[in-house]
Amino acid sequence: MQRVLTCVVLATVAVISCSCGSTTGVKTKTKVDTAQRPVAQDATKEELLEKYNHIALNVKTVNMTVQLKPTAGSKYSGVIDEYHEVKAFLLAARPGKIRMIGQAPVIGTTVFDMASDGTTFHVSIPSKNKFLVGPVAVERASNKPIENLRPQHLVDALLWNEIRKQETVLFEEFNDEIGRYYVLTVLRGGYQTEILRKVWFDRANLEVSRLQNFGPRGVLLSDVHVSDWQPLEAGISGAADAAANGAPAAPRPVAAFPRAIRIERPHDDYRLDLLIQKVSLNEEVPAARFKLEQPAGAELVEVNDDGEEKKPVKDSSKP
Repeated sequence: MQRVLTCVVLATVAVISCSCGSTTGVKTKTKVDTAQRPVAQDATKEELLEKYNHIALNVKTVNMTVQLKPTAGSKYSGVIDEYHEVKAFLLAARPGKIRMIGQAPVIGTTVFDMASDGTTFHVSIPSKNKFLVGPVAVERASNKPIENLRPQHLVDALLWNEIRKQETVLFEEFNDEIGRYYVLTVLRGGYQTEILRKVWFDRANLEVSRLQNFGPRGVLLSDVHVSDWQPLEAGISGAADAAANGAPAAPRPVAAFPRAIRIERPHDDYRLDLLIQKVSLNEEVPAARFKLEQPAGAELVEVNDDGEEKKPVKDSSKP
């Protein structure tokens, strides 16, 4: 019996081998040209931590002009609303200041104006004649997902948090049909160990390609994809002249910055695509540029800690 099985196996292998060269075979062979072969660069955990922290520590302010396209909803919520692209001017500064003004294409009217000082956000929507105010920590579940957009969501995507030495960081490789990656996973300590965030590096160029932030119980708060890293112009990072006149040596300036950023907020049910047209880092930005006052005649809407909107009660003693 054993001899019969051996003969069957050998015969099967022979048939397969003979058919490989024919058009009816079970195997095809495709040669990839040397110039088209993707390259997967190598790096250590320490090298990637240094690369990430160099950007996190040395990008103090961001000043950019972008094409902005919001998308609200998803196939999971059943409705997807795609909004027209708008031109936006964006300023951000550590630790949590941001100002972004969106303008309609061609006519240039203001679609929205939003600001945050890291504690309170302000959003002006001229078309609705509304002025929203509330704490940045508010996580609301609106039936209109685009209203979940908060200035702080952009701060988190543009001004990265440092990975500190005392934090536990795991290191792994990840491969799929798209590419090969290194992943740094930062853990949240305490009573129960959980994932705090993940930083992905594309091994084609060892640049950061993805940033994921997690809340308690593994909730994915944000999934940020960054791509199209391009060099910054000489001196544009603002650190070139810091060592003049005997001052301490300036830190090595940030040499490149991504030109395409996608911010996905799955629990807020919206996506934001930013195509960066112009960017400069570490410029001095006057504090007044981050202040947003309530426009005359606009309705004040306060967003409380529960995410509910409410109109201020008018004092009946006043005219």
